[in-house]
Amino acid sequence: MQTSVSAQIGVPESVPVERVRYCLYARKSTESDEKQALSIDSQVKEMLAIAEREGLEIVDIRRESHSAKASGQRPVFNELIRDLNSGRYTGILTWAPDRLSRNAGDLGTLVDLMDEKRLHQIRTYGQSFQNSPSEKFLLMILCSQAKLENDNKSINVKRGLKTRCEMGLWPAPAPMGYLNEMRADRKGYVYVDPERGHIIRQMFEKVAYQKWSGRKVYHWLKFDMNFKSPKGNKGLNLSTIFLILQNPFYYGAFEFPRKSGNWYKGRHEALITKELFDQVQQQMKAQFSRTWDKEFAFTKLMLCGLCGSGICADEKFKKLKNGSISRHCYYGCTKARDKNCKCGYISEDELIEQLIALMDTIDINEVGIKEKIKDEVKKIKRFQQSLLGIKENIDVNDIDIRAYTKYILKDGSITEKRELLGCLTSRITLNQKKISLLHQQ
Repeated sequence: MQTSVSAQIGVPESVPVERVRYCLYARKSTESDEKQALSIDSQVKEMLAIAEREGLEIVDIRRESHSAKASGQRPVFNELIRDLNSGRYTGILTWAPDRLSRNAGDLGTLVDLMDEKRLHQIRTYGQSFQNSPSEKFLLMILCSQAKLENDNKSINVKRGLKTRCEMGLWPAPAPMGYLNEMRADRKGYVYVDPERGHIIRQMFEKVAYQKWSGRKVYHWLKFDMNFKSPKGNKGLNLSTIFLILQNPFYYGAFEFPRKSGNWYKGRHEALITKELFDQVQQQMKAQFSRTWDKEFAFTKLMLCGLCGSGICADEKFKKLKNGSISRHCYYGCTKARDKNCKCGYISEDELIEQLIALMDTIDINEVGIKEKIKDEVKKIKRFQQSLLGIKENIDVNDIDIRAYTKYILKDGSITEKRELLGCLTSRITLNQKKISLLHQQ
């Protein structure tokens, strides 16, 4: 947040041109080691008292709550630098040097401004820095000391976290189903949530033993268990459920930081066994390989006409008497919004027939279709001329657009079918094995 005022405190009516004009800059860091530091308002109050006592001209007061660890990341400080370059003021009044910089980049910018004689003076509560070698050197030492404190703090924190992990303690908010110990002498300890722990265990058991899908677990938690998180009183979304089912913390092991390759054995009580966890991973892998790795022509292009959920696809295989395998693809509601939705399923062959029937009346972006046809015609011409020696010209205006769309729906590739339906100006809905158009307003 930035506040600007134009005022003169204790300044006579005639001010010499060379007199330093100051910007009062107050910053409150969000870093933990400065929680006890002066607040922004306290800084402003103290520095205004100094300005009044010493007759300093304050042009602006700028307030900022942003860490000074990273160079160039403070918007108010960047505005201050721009105003110094423009000559709006030539001095900075701040509580301490570390308010201005805790990184080499911003410190270098300030020293460069002094060298260019755009920044004449930096005043702090107990010190003054002008454009002299000794005072600039002292300023650099004090700001570098602040950077050293930041760097050492980072190293110490990482070392402390590593030590805690090696002790089997979890150095972060407890996963769902566990709660953090709140006592100071039990930092890093977690215990099983008496209200939710057994439900998390049942999630693993239902997936492993009853072959439940993640979506079925989602509906069970939402409608049957009325499951809520400890904070925020919210339920679990589908992605969070999958993350829980893939988290080894529940059988007693954890990786910290994530994807670091550093694994530890936890001291917390395990909710499940390693064998149960492995069964869940196998079941989830089987579910994903059956549908998630497949590409279907009409998914994410239709909505359920009853509940408004998306439309998903699944495929079934049947062994025929002659030994061959027959494949059938079906589309139906995901039931994300209503687990009891009665939308029904439709085969891909029947869906294509209904789409073809709609092509005579459906609103198509013909301009987009024509552009695609032109590209296809050019390819055909090049093929005829280069390989077959045929020089007969094909005019795109002679091609029946709607006949072309029907051909794509029946014999085109998955990509061509998706591109075609992407040109529709109305959304397709599926309701009890019948498709229709949802006209957009």
